[in-house]
Amino acid sequence: MATVEYQRIGKSFGAFNIMRDISFQIEDHQFVVLLGPSGCGKTTLLRMTAGLESVTQGDLLISGRRVNDMHPRDRDIAMVFQNYALYPTMKVYENIAFSLEVAKQPPAEIKRRVEHAAEILNLTPYLQRYPKELSGGQRQRVAMGRAMVREAAVFLFDEPLSNLDAKLRAHMRTEIRQLHNRLKTTTIYVTHDQIEAMTMADKIVVMRAGKIEQMGTPDDVYDRPASKYVADFIGSSAINFLTGVVVADRGAPAAETKAGLIRLEPSLKVSTGQRVICGVRPTDVMVDPQGSIVARSLLIERMGHEAQLCCEGPEGQFLAIVDKSTHFDERTDVRFSIAPEKVHVFDATTENRV
Repeated sequence: MATVEYQRIGKSFGAFNIMRDISFQIEDHQFVVLLGPSGCGKTTLLRMTAGLESVTQGDLLISGRRVNDMHPRDRDIAMVFQNYALYPTMKVYENIAFSLEVAKQPPAEIKRRVEHAAEILNLTPYLQRYPKELSGGQRQRVAMGRAMVREAAVFLFDEPLSNLDAKLRAHMRTEIRQLHNRLKTTTIYVTHDQIEAMTMADKIVVMRAGKIEQMGTPDDVYDRPASKYVADFIGSSAINFLTGVVVADRGAPAAETKAGLIRLEPSLKVSTGQRVICGVRPTDVMVDPQGSIVARSLLIERMGHEAQLCCEGPEGQFLAIVDKSTHFDERTDVRFSIAPEKVHVFDATTENRV
């Protein structure tokens, strides 16, 4: 059982605390993504897991063993770095085999593991090439192969796709997830890219300023973001936010905003006069001549199968996903409607979900 458990983990540099009271558990064979912007603590948490950073507070357990003071080589982990960290003077075979040679594994066992990893990663034709002769995606697969041959219980990925172009990132997302499914290891993956998190993770841990903002499945964090911060970070295109005050509308709650009236779910626990922030995803906005929300059209971004209507609202940009045949003249008023069950409501003071 390769579980990873964080028990009230904290990290300080001198008198400066960058993280405290991080507590959660990663189950055996789970693919968990640590997601957040630069400086939120995700990479520091990964490096503490690997043993590359010390744990200032709390206990870190891998497979039930406390590893706070354990050397990285004894933790049964393998790590793939952002910059590949390949040896330029070694061929692909030698790069993949290096850690096994250091561990003094028998030559026959090294050959078996390297060839097995190369076959899984489609690197067999490249084993006698140098890293400079490979593409970015091939180099990343070599880095993954070097981790694979260690046959570790836990795989750690530190933003491995950030140096690749968009098309190759999409391809490598699939490869990494398929590799995880094939090897059945426990995987911890750090990224600032919410698309990587949504498409790859079993569980997402959204971090902010050294704390956990929300944990859950991709559907959990997308459908029920715990805060305005999470709603803003998850989802593409960016969510729309409209600030308003709760009023009664024919016996049901609604939010009176500068853009118009937004009807809310009748079961929502809000009070008349309460200041709220309504989050509405562009995919949930409908162009409706009778709609109560008004924004001024700026341009339409056509994306092949659909289009994104960019408008100017009273509080800034307002986006809507529309049919690709849609046309609006620039700087004309457009009306929209939103189903009450699609509105994410946050308290304007705490910015937490109502």
